[in-house]
Amino acid sequence: MRTTSRCRAIVRMVAAIGVVSIVAACSGNGGAPGGGATGASAAGGYPDKNITFVVPFSAGGPTDTVTRMIAEPMAARLGAKIVVQNVEGAGGTVGAGEVARAEPDGHTVLMHHIGMSTAPALYQNLGYKPLEDFEMVGLVTEVPMTVVARKDFAPATLQDLVTHVKANAGKVTLANAGIGAASHLCGLLFQTAAGVKLQEVPYEGTGPALTDLVGGQVDFMCDQTTNTSGQISAGEVKAYAVTTPERVKSLPDLPTTAEAGLPQLQVSVWHGLYVPAGTPPEAVQKLSEALKVALADQGVVDQMAKLGTAPVPAGDATPQALRAKLEEQLGTWAKVIADAGVKAS
Repeated sequence: MRTTSRCRAIVRMVAAIGVVSIVAACSGNGGAPGGGATGASAAGGYPDKNITFVVPFSAGGPTDTVTRMIAEPMAARLGAKIVVQNVEGAGGTVGAGEVARAEPDGHTVLMHHIGMSTAPALYQNLGYKPLEDFEMVGLVTEVPMTVVARKDFAPATLQDLVTHVKANAGKVTLANAGIGAASHLCGLLFQTAAGVKLQEVPYEGTGPALTDLVGGQVDFMCDQTTNTSGQISAGEVKAYAVTTPERVKSLPDLPTTAEAGLPQLQVSVWHGLYVPAGTPPEAVQKLSEALKVALADQGVVDQMAKLGTAPVPAGDATPQALRAKLEEQLGTWAKVIADAGVKAS
């Protein structure tokens, strides 16, 4: 088949199934981008079909946003198409469970966040073990969180907020994206740091929660900068602080929680890529290499910067770094969740 007809066929297929990118076959070299031996030709057949990236949260949310940022450059590196599939439910455990049970051939990949380390403490019948049922690919990014409120909420500063919620604990509403979501975990830390128990309002995803916050239906919440930067910059919400040791470049006027008087509230939402246990090492290596390439892509760097985050260093986009992070975080959150007395069904 001539290159032009091959390209037309691929374009028709892409239009039909809505995949992320077109394989390098259209470049005219009959294989890998730039004529190099990448993709399936160099991997003993892997990948030999579409790769599915499972996002265990709703479309348009922070984790979904990060996944779609890296999907296209990873697809180009792998010489394959990547389809992003949202499998939401139960704080990310439904999607994670599906990937744990998937064929371990490298064609089903999970993008998960900090919830991978909190699920064992939250769910008594989880159905999978994070350290045993997955192979690690690498860390992707660590996203700061922000404490934000409806724009007409009375407290002006973070310390004012603490004072206000202590005096009005039965009236103030704290929104989150559901048990186990990053916003829920940050909210737990806020309540612990402030020494107060608040009325929590769970939603099915951060999108609906933030929509109601902007609309004034709830009082305040924690959420990732990837989801709040636009609303903060537009003045649609009141922002109190960012939950990391340093200020965020895209929100330079927003103080850290330490600067704002609540240093105990520090948390970032790290994201990582996983595949089912038993996936061939060659496939894991290919995915990790593609991840490094994607995180070095200037377009990805620029997109992340606009949302208040950045790719991890290349040394952290590895199976070893992700495993070490997961092991450390499992211990940290087990104590926090036990102290809070929170359980999910």
